[in-house]
Amino acid sequence: MAAPLLNNGFSDALVILGAAGIVIPAFARFRISPVIGFILVGLLVGPSGLGTLVADHPWLYYFTISDAHSIEPFAEFGITMLLFSIGLELSLKRLWAMRALVFGTGAAQLLASGALIGLGLYCYERVSVDATILGFAGAAALGIALALSSTALVLPIAGTTSPVGRSAFAMLLFEDLALVPIIFVLAALAPASAGDGLANVLGVLGRGALTVAIIFIGGRLLLPKLFAQAARTKSPELFLAASLLVVIAASLATTAAGLSPIVGALLAGLLIAETDYHNEVEVITAPFKGLALGVFLITVGMSLDIRMIAENWVGLIAAIVGVIAIKTAVTFLLLKLSGIRNGVAAETGLLMASPSETTLIVLGTAAQASLIGATTASFWQTVTAIGLTITPLLSQLGKRVSKGIERRTTGDPTDTEIPAEGPGTVVIGFGRVGQMVADMLKVHNQPFVAVEADIDVVAAARRDGYPVIFGDVARSELVDRLNLGRAKALILTMDDPVLSVHLTRRVRGWVPNLTIVARARDVDHAAQLYKAGATDAVPETLESSLQLSEAVLVDLGVAVGPVIASIHEKRDELRQEIRASAQMDRDPRLRRLRQATPGHSTLGENVA
Repeated sequence: MAAPLLNNGFSDALVILGAAGIVIPAFARFRISPVIGFILVGLLVGPSGLGTLVADHPWLYYFTISDAHSIEPFAEFGITMLLFSIGLELSLKRLWAMRALVFGTGAAQLLASGALIGLGLYCYERVSVDATILGFAGAAALGIALALSSTALVLPIAGTTSPVGRSAFAMLLFEDLALVPIIFVLAALAPASAGDGLANVLGVLGRGALTVAIIFIGGRLLLPKLFAQAARTKSPELFLAASLLVVIAASLATTAAGLSPIVGALLAGLLIAETDYHNEVEVITAPFKGLALGVFLITVGMSLDIRMIAENWVGLIAAIVGVIAIKTAVTFLLLKLSGIRNGVAAETGLLMASPSETTLIVLGTAAQASLIGATTASFWQTVTAIGLTITPLLSQLGKRVSKGIERRTTGDPTDTEIPAEGPGTVVIGFGRVGQMVADMLKVHNQPFVAVEADIDVVAAARRDGYPVIFGDVARSELVDRLNLGRAKALILTMDDPVLSVHLTRRVRGWVPNLTIVARARDVDHAAQLYKAGATDAVPETLESSLQLSEAVLVDLGVAVGPVIASIHEKRDELRQEIRASAQMDRDPRLRRLRQATPGHSTLGENVA
């Protein structure tokens, strides 16, 4: 049976997929964050956007979402998948190491921010004739709701491995764990509550602890077997089905126990992270997380009412600025007391300053419990939606503030002087590889200057005495400042194959005699670097194979001298093959000859 043309499901899918496939890439060309892009799409296609014109222009039906509530389950699934992916990036050992930051700084940040915001609102109610907050309990409910920060936006922006990401994740994790107790406490504070709130909270905590223990023990025993069976089928579909089964089952279990489903998703990710299949699971579930998170952001945009914003813009700005200022100050001070650097503390504070998607849940609970009025809840829901929209802007502001603080404490990393006689060796990228190269240059008294785009790495390196410049070599003006015409060598260690080839070709164009040594991912990338003009390209896969061969031969009792000689001989042989392949690809006549020759062997076949 054919589906009717006016089908809500098809219409909503058209809008969502159109945003993901057409609108967001268009925004990306203008360097607009996908977060802001999805929210703007939601505002455009929502009830206060094009939805208001559907009655007069029926064709707009296909470009609007007629029922905002119909896509909320997909938004919730997106947040669940986000927490699952975060769990995949962690390990139980790492989580245990973060316990002081989670339950110490995280708890203090939530309670202090909530107390200060609530106190401010309570004082405002006492002096304002228009206030609608219902006394101290209502102010406390609003304070704790607005103190929550957005896991769905903060972690995709900051990650979980950077200093900012680690600090933010610890506090966000505590907030996610505290969400259910917060909701039960608010229900207990309701005027119509029967007074059994404490018993409910203790009951939920007991059931939750038992459920988590069962998931943990069962997962450790069953997950390796489940994924082993899925892997043996060599079917991506079955592997994906097993992954989603684990996520949904764990989320349903914690929901049944009275906890949040995101607790189960996080625990499922942690358990899979301890298996050998976590990389495959992370890759295969990534598209679901990204698209479902986009649906969530569209629902945020749909909750914005343009007319309401226009009528109350002064109060909305004051509320947003007040919440951001309090949360930034509290987070900065607590992280500073925890020993976190000032720059990282300031960036983390601004990144976490906006309210959260969970703020909307707590506001709904407070309104249902009659702690706040419907008008007040609607006002703060708008504040929350606007706060979520500006989170990427706060992230950029935080990075600028962090750079300014680091410059004052460690000196301006962009003002490192390049010697007039030349910088010696220039090392682009100061990660593990770049620092090892710098250490060897220091051992042999070779002058050098390094360039790095991560301000945290720059600040740490400068404190250790390394001459490192902050900057992005993708910008031509920075490369011009390096005085490469007087340099002895250029070393490219960054893990960006496209940029390394582009930079090699560009530098070779104006400094034809400069020694350029580049890090390559594999032999194909090395061939591209040779074609671009590199003096030497060092493939990671090739070098690891040679080092492994050397270790095996020495352990088998072969004399070290002959082993080293044969390793050097093999390295030179492979290097010549790569260069020859690059030369043939560069010369169209040789390339056509090789392609026309029957049985010609490729570089990969020769190396194998």
